[in-house]
Amino acid sequence: MTALAHLRRSRLPGVLVTVAQVRGHSPRPAGAKMVVGAEQVWDTIGGGNLEAVVIDTAREMLRTGTSAPELLQVSLSDKAPLQFGVQCCGGEVTVLLDPVPVSGAVAIFGMGHVGLELARILARHEVDLTLVDSRAEQLADDRLAVLGDAVAQVQVRHEPLTPESAIADLPPGAHVLVMTHDHAEDLAICDAALRASHLGSIGLIGSSAKWARFTRTLTAEYEHERDELDRITTPIGRADIAGKEPAVIALSVAADLVVRLHHEAAPQPE
Repeated sequence: MTALAHLRRSRLPGVLVTVAQVRGHSPRPAGAKMVVGAEQVWDTIGGGNLEAVVIDTAREMLRTGTSAPELLQVSLSDKAPLQFGVQCCGGEVTVLLDPVPVSGAVAIFGMGHVGLELARILARHEVDLTLVDSRAEQLADDRLAVLGDAVAQVQVRHEPLTPESAIADLPPGAHVLVMTHDHAEDLAICDAALRASHLGSIGLIGSSAKWARFTRTLTAEYEHERDELDRITTPIGRADIAGKEPAVIALSVAADLVVRLHHEAAPQPE
């Protein structure tokens, strides 16, 4: 649906409403759909009391962050008045309300061997995936053709001079993975990520020796406090998935990241 595509592009949650079952008469048949956002409604399931009750219920789901679908039965009878009045079609309608959460967001800086393998895995998930590299050949159409059937929304950014500039344009909560071919680029991206307050996790690929050098530079030259550096996770991935092959490293990183994304999508207690 166009409405769902709009919500996803705008990174707004919504509720997909479907008339699941009809008994007797109703304004619209089973299968009719509409989408409810916090401030806008697309299409209709028939208007009147039925639609008003459903919109109110959907917006309460949005307010509380409910992630599980719900069934709602509404009697369209003058003997069953509801909060917005009566509707005298004489039937009964069962409506499915299915929350559509905001997709998680991931940015991969560096589309080398590991970056491409990681993109291939993450592209199979409903995430907003940004791929950044300073090298045009790493982002060539033929090289990224393996992402052609992606479920993810994929944005490709060639930043030949300052790849770290892409940080400012990432959506709120985006998880950043730093794995370029150049330690100087990695350092600049880490600095920019630390200065940004809107990001999720920050992960840096590399050895303990690399991180020791980065720690000295980020504190002495870039003037970050030591506790700020705790925002950066290095090494990245799951410790129980061992191996140095690009596909194995990518699997390890993706496994850890998918857990984070699922945790974010789960409803949080009020």
